[in-house]
Amino acid sequence: MYLSHLSLTDFRIFSRFDQDIPKNALILVGDNAQGKTSLLEAVYYLAALDSFQASSLSELINFSALQNDLAVCRIVAEYQKGKTNHTLEIRIIRDKLSNGNSSIRKEVLLDGNQQKINSIIGHFNAVLFLPHMLQIATGPPQLRRHYLNLALSQVDPQYTESLSDFNKALTQRNALLKQLSERSGDLDQLSYWDEKITQAGSYLMHARIQAIRDLGLLAASIHQELTKGEEILRLNYLPSYEPMPSPPGQIELPLDNPVDRSSIGLPDIQEGFREKLHSRRMDDINRGVTTLGPHRDDLQFISNGVNLGSFGSRGQLRTTMIAIKLAEVAWLKENTGHWPVLLLDEVLAELDDFRRQDLLERLANTEQALLTTTDLGLFSDDFQRSAVKWFIHNGQLAG
Repeated sequence: MYLSHLSLTDFRIFSRFDQDIPKNALILVGDNAQGKTSLLEAVYYLAALDSFQASSLSELINFSALQNDLAVCRIVAEYQKGKTNHTLEIRIIRDKLSNGNSSIRKEVLLDGNQQKINSIIGHFNAVLFLPHMLQIATGPPQLRRHYLNLALSQVDPQYTESLSDFNKALTQRNALLKQLSERSGDLDQLSYWDEKITQAGSYLMHARIQAIRDLGLLAASIHQELTKGEEILRLNYLPSYEPMPSPPGQIELPLDNPVDRSSIGLPDIQEGFREKLHSRRMDDINRGVTTLGPHRDDLQFISNGVNLGSFGSRGQLRTTMIAIKLAEVAWLKENTGHWPVLLLDEVLAELDDFRRQDLLERLANTEQALLTTTDLGLFSDDFQRSAVKWFIHNGQLAG
């Protein structure tokens, strides 16, 4: 898969951008705050219909456009997937209402036909690295769940649907729990939402188990090479509901030891989760929230037995996230049959010469990569000769 053309209208700093995209490697060069990262964000949005940068949709719309009653941000891409050419258009539309409030919505068109949002996620595939993604390891659990959700949604449409169903059921169950806590009532009212949460939540957990196992194996191999064999990386999934039976005499599984749950089938997860959810009803009612489920899962990154989220150096965290992202590229290729577009923002900064050269050599195994830098000198002469360079200034290509 590769991106052949990108058009932006009122996206971030870009009031208008319309360019053919070269195949293989493209280096975006420029000072900070000129639009390099926004270009990567736009390409990633085509894959995930979500952003690691923006906390709200309105942040993606050009500030000048937002001064109008009707503001429309457009991302239009032409790309080849296998032997087929496609055009994907995403519109983010902000309307000012007569009461002074605003409404905002997304529209998606594939090859000219409007599509449901969830059905289009993953039609275009991309992997994104941003420096602040180190917070995936060090930040709160919701960042790690968000990362897993975005990655899995690109390869599994049922995961996307299950995530949507789970979130809706969770909202309804929590509202009912609060009502039961305040006014009491028949606990059997929870049965319908318990089953919805069981079905959707079990699928999420089962998919996460398989994905973390596969990503972990790929990342461990890459990470070992990046660290010259000095560090061993492991991904440790910490599900809120533990489907793995504890060994005799052991009350709980040790949290810091990765556990292989990949042999546990979906029906077994559903049965155990349903029973556990039912046994927690009174506790959930007292708290007014659902205390068990994939919305409370976590993930650890462990190197040589050390939890990097708590004790990793910045260098270790950066190397780990690069390994995870390169593993994600291979994992997407294995699961979709297509190479994703690789998007790397200032990835060479803070790496030593050995790791820089190793990373640049690995990019030869991808079909297309877009990289940003403020310092072209970080790239080897050979890589620069093989790549196309664009100089970005104030949301435009500089001459």
